[in-house]
Amino acid sequence: MIKKQIQEEKSSFEKAVSVRRVTKVTKGGKRFAFSAFVVSGDQQGNVGIAIGKGKDVSAAIAKATVRANKQRITIPMRNTTVPYNVEGYHGACKVVIRSASKGTGIIAGGAVRAVMEALGIKDILTKSIGSSNNINVVKATLNALSKLRSVKHIAKLRGKTVQEITGKNNVAAE
Repeated sequence: MIKKQIQEEKSSFEKAVSVRRVTKVTKGGKRFAFSAFVVSGDQQGNVGIAIGKGKDVSAAIAKATVRANKQRITIPMRNTTVPYNVEGYHGACKVVIRSASKGTGIIAGGAVRAVMEALGIKDILTKSIGSSNNINVVKATLNALSKLRSVKHIAKLRGKTVQEITGKNNVAAE
């Protein structure tokens, strides 16, 4: 069990997208704390996000990381990119995600880049339009990614085989 946990930690990717100092005003004065927004993934197609608060930065990041690991969702991928182009929205933010050919790299801003690196996507084109708030950008990115479906899932929904959907004879189910 310990070996499995160590292997899990090695393959895990966490990035603090935003760390802010927050203040609670009381009758006796101001109390300062920190809020951290973290993106966590296993670089195998699973990603999670969370916010944590604590008296110091490290406690806030640790809380957010634990929550993000518990809330991971699985995103279908095609090799090192996404299967098809999608758009996601959250608040006044819109994120456009386009699949890219091998060798393109991650063409994305800071918040979207953190999500793509956590997922393990190596080739992608993205554009963030509207609000530049990091939390809204990440949530819009996850909204777009949650719209993706694998070829196997689409074939099942349509009542067809993967070969009928792709039009290829020797396709391994992705």
